[in-house]
Amino acid sequence: MTSARALTTRMVEKVWGRDTLPPPFAAPDGQRIGEIWFEPPAELGSLLVKFLFTSDKLSVQVHPSDAQALAGEQGKEECWLIIAAEPEACIAIGLRETAGEEQLLRAAQDGSIEQLLAWHKVAAGDFFYLPAGTIHAIGPGLSLVEVQQNSDTTFRLYDYGRPRELHLDRALDVARRAPYPADLRQRTAERSQCLVDGPHFRLDRIVGAPDAEFALAYDGALLALPLEGELALDGGGLLVAGGCAYAPSLEAIDFTRAGVSLLMRPV
Repeated sequence: MTSARALTTRMVEKVWGRDTLPPPFAAPDGQRIGEIWFEPPAELGSLLVKFLFTSDKLSVQVHPSDAQALAGEQGKEECWLIIAAEPEACIAIGLRETAGEEQLLRAAQDGSIEQLLAWHKVAAGDFFYLPAGTIHAIGPGLSLVEVQQNSDTTFRLYDYGRPRELHLDRALDVARRAPYPADLRQRTAERSQCLVDGPHFRLDRIVGAPDAEFALAYDGALLALPLEGELALDGGGLLVAGGCAYAPSLEAIDFTRAGVSLLMRPV
């Protein structure tokens, strides 16, 4: 039987990234790292996990659903768990009020889209689920974990004058021009909790070891990411904060020294 194993990481430079990362990460000299990806294992290739570190605003963007994706595109739903936030750090999700297509197009063209967006002040422990079609942007001063469908299909509505391509036609085709539903935001607690049980993946935040209720949700392969403490893998070695592992089953992970972990699997 396949053993649990740590996933390979890949650092990705971004103009909005950082040259100094929070522990346990370290950026190579002269590089501004915005993302650290965990290479998806072949067994669970439809799920992508990464850390994001921001020093500037990310573009205003939107992703299609599987149903909206055209040839060469892939649907993308995602979620964010804030793990660190500077004072006044914000993310934009959805619009302040419902807007028409022409209004959104004009706002994207003249930059006033920043005023149409609903900016949410955030802190460590805040969680947001973003269905496909949700207009969003991440602000500076944040470290977060992103779990998503393994897709790079992104349509930019606005990029603060940076010389990158916008995709206004496709963005307008798929965008939800409405406020973000409040029930898709959660605040993490001192207990274990299900963060997402959606159409594409399940994500749980586990304090200590998973109890019987959560164990029932993981009767097959999964990914595990410790935020605090460490996980022992049956394939050998310890997984500490900053790493992510594939496991063929929950039994392949020893949670004796676990603190807080994320468990996830595709649906």
